[in-house]
Amino acid sequence: MKPASGSPRAQFAKAREGYFAIIVAVFVAVLLISNIAATKLIAFGPIITDGGAFLFPLAYVLGDVLSEVYGFKTARKVILIGFSLLVVACLVFWLVQISPPAPDYQNQAAFEAVLGFVPRLALAGICGYVVGQLLNSWVLVRIKERTLEKKLWLRLLGSTGVGELADTIVFCTIAFYGVITGWTFVNYVVVGYVYKCLVEVAVLPITFWFIRVVKRREPSYGEVREPDGLRTGS
Repeated sequence: MKPASGSPRAQFAKAREGYFAIIVAVFVAVLLISNIAATKLIAFGPIITDGGAFLFPLAYVLGDVLSEVYGFKTARKVILIGFSLLVVACLVFWLVQISPPAPDYQNQAAFEAVLGFVPRLALAGICGYVVGQLLNSWVLVRIKERTLEKKLWLRLLGSTGVGELADTIVFCTIAFYGVITGWTFVNYVVVGYVYKCLVEVAVLPITFWFIRVVKRREPSYGEVREPDGLRTGS
């Protein structure tokens, strides 16, 4: 069901100009780097997390920008691009791993330990990413349908809370359930989720500023008024 004629509608921009290409490039780079870094578990005293924690929250900040400015349909395309490149990265690492090492190459075991194709980790990263990012984008745009240009903080926090929760549970369960058990596993899941949410809260001023800049620089912002993929054709 479409909004009644003349009623306010959520505003978005066309993904053609401004910062869109740069945002997509950085988004995909953050995604690939974080998934490689996530192969190492890190302990800060009793706190256990993985290397992806340093950078991966930025993927949700950029996902928020994409959803807020360009809408769910466009954000979904970018998320699927990221998914495709994650699959390509896994395939390349696997091909390199199984290729015979040169006679003077002494680091095959080290390569396999760090970048070697691990089906369980690859599946965990891809599933967590897709589920979390799609939920993050969908929730943000749904809230925007009701709040329009107001309460940006609610959209950002609400979408992050849902998306990061799904991402963390899916990734941790597929990647490490049974490998780390009991309280250690619960610690890992809870700390990972809380940390990622706290990072996004901490960078909210930057996210607000960046979204305002992108909206001002996008000549088409406000031209796209349908909920961009949520109700189109209904």
